Amino acid sequence: MRGLRIALALTAIFLVAEVIGAFVSNSLTLLADAGHMLTDVAALSLSLFVAWISRRPATPEKTYGYWRWEILAAFLNGAALLLVSAWIVWEAITRLRAPEHVREGTMLVVASAGLLVNLVAAWVLHPMSEGSLNVRGAYLHVLSDLLGSVAALVAALVIHTTGWLLADPIASIAMTVLIARGSWRLIRESIDILLEATPASVPLGSVRAQLETIPGIESVHDLHVWTVTSGVIAMSVHAIVRDAERHQHVLEHVLDAMSLFGIQHVTVQLESREMYEREHHLHP
Repeated sequence: MRGLRIALALTAIFLVAEVIGAFVSNSLTLLADAGHMLTDVAALSLSLFVAWISRRPATPEKTYGYWRWEILAAFLNGAALLLVSAWIVWEAITRLRAPEHVREGTMLVVASAGLLVNLVAAWVLHPMSEGSLNVRGAYLHVLSDLLGSVAALVAALVIHTTGWLLADPIASIAMTVLIARGSWRLIRESIDILLEATPASVPLGSVRAQLETIPGIESVHDLHVWTVTSGVIAMSVHAIVRDAERHQHVLEHVLDAMSLFGIQHVTVQLESREMYEREHHLHP
């Protein structure tokens, strides 16, 4: 939460400066970056709220607590980035048809300051971005602004040295394409978690094979592996173990075997015989 607070404070303060600079310089690239920075403020605020609420304990109504808020925040952040990116591309196409004068000096100063601010914010968030989808969404927002500042710097230098006004809309499009790619990946991962898809890091076939090699297990069915939230993978399975005396031994082996795949939350239903009539919908 401390890292998110620092990034939010830096972003919010510079947002005001960049909006002013964008209108003074008449730069679409700066305005596009300011638009992204506005979504950054919202995204960082949401991420900070989610980091706080996810710490609340579980209740009888919400047995997993508020962990899934992290995934919802990541999805909303990715969707917001895509919408802003679409708007920037539309504005850039308009400028390509009718280039407008840009005050490249002002643009250069604001872009340089923005680059510095975003570098600090990205440095603060980077260590936490791999372990949390929520923080990764916020980190991608900051990274998008960093790319925007680079694009604005390049465009300002090109306009200053060559007078080529099309550098401004072209730079904004190039920046947006890179941002949209990361945003779509974030949305796709969030949707997979919300749909309880098997994590890409867990080969379901290998999990099944590992279970069936455990002494005492005759076969397994109704096997599911899903992600509850970032870093929390769960698994449930039905296993036929005809010898009731081996049930405890099998359970311990299953827990040990699943830890090899990074699965922390394991639920196993042991059955001493087939129950096709009661579980016909679980058997292929």
